[in-house]
Amino acid sequence: MEDTATADPTRALAAAWLDDVPELTDRLLAAIFRGGPESADYRPVPPGELRDGCHRYLTRVLHLLTGDQPGSDTDDVAAEIGRHRAAQGVPLEAMLRTFRLGGRVVWEAMLERAVRTPPEAIGPAATAIWAVVDGLSSALAAAYRSAQLEQLRRDEQHRHALIEGVLADRARDDAFAQRVAEQLDLPRGGAYLVVVADVGADGEPTLRGPRTALASVRVGSVWHLRADTLIGLIPLDSHRPGFVLDRLRPLARGRAAAASTAHGLAEVGLAHRLALTTLGTLPSGTVALVPVEDRFPQCLLVGSPELRRRLVASWLDPLLELPAREREMLLHTLTAWLDAGRSAGLAAERLYCHRNTVLNRLHRVQSLLGRDLEGRQAFVELSLALDAIDLPGEIGQSAQ
Repeated sequence: MEDTATADPTRALAAAWLDDVPELTDRLLAAIFRGGPESADYRPVPPGELRDGCHRYLTRVLHLLTGDQPGSDTDDVAAEIGRHRAAQGVPLEAMLRTFRLGGRVVWEAMLERAVRTPPEAIGPAATAIWAVVDGLSSALAAAYRSAQLEQLRRDEQHRHALIEGVLADRARDDAFAQRVAEQLDLPRGGAYLVVVADVGADGEPTLRGPRTALASVRVGSVWHLRADTLIGLIPLDSHRPGFVLDRLRPLARGRAAAASTAHGLAEVGLAHRLALTTLGTLPSGTVALVPVEDRFPQCLLVGSPELRRRLVASWLDPLLELPAREREMLLHTLTAWLDAGRSAGLAAERLYCHRNTVLNRLHRVQSLLGRDLEGRQAFVELSLALDAIDLPGEIGQSAQ
């Protein structure tokens, strides 16, 4: 506070009003609502509470001007008002306007009783008033913004807790599902698409800007960031999953996966687990958003690691023990043959070699395995075994 704030004329003028703060409070309230109740932005505040806050503020201004109480940038009165109004949702601009109006009310009141005050003392008194108002306004704004940040943190923690509850299947409880629907603005029933994406070493999700992209086509979504994954809960309404996936795929910068459910919030947790399983089937370095429907065999294998190991050992161990060049050639040929519906001719076209070359390689594979490659069971098991060595993890690495 400047020395002028404690000069004798200023003290005397401020002290003269200390017993009449209720009158100043009436003047301040009249000034606040001069444009009508709607323009004041104080609708969340009970009238008696607003009067009390104005009374405390004006009293504080006068005490600081008289020098009876020390001032500081963390003024307790202004800070408490700021925190309380932030919790009530009163805009900061409305509060700062009230503080300025309060300063004007005090200034005009002091002029009324300045008949015997030397003219040269009036200027310092005005300077002192606005120095006090500026200090209190700074304390108010700092406390208000701090309270808002704390409220945002609490809101975000609450939001995260609700989403984690949904992912943990708590939405099977009707009361919890209703609370989630109301507080996150999500439908309880209907179809959902759940999307998961990796979070990179830089802390950034590999799916960039999904909420904005979906909002542009009027699809609402809620996104939840964990340490290792970004999770999206997307009500499908009348849209098909493919419509949403087509909007999200161009945003992928790494691995992402999705699974849907037709049974509302109650099964979002299940869809999330399926999406996570699908994500785990994608090799490192993959840049794609893949639905579970595209990875059914791989998901089954990931879910049964011991069966996966035995399947590979039963069918492919002799090939995996070969030198790298021959191993890769035979595995590539076997994959192409199966993809071609076990047609040596079609496989040869895809491999850019002669049909007899394919047949010779398949004969070599059959000799190494000691097993017939024909038949439905062989087709299924070989296909799964080849999928198994391409999956992330120890078995896949052994084939590299």
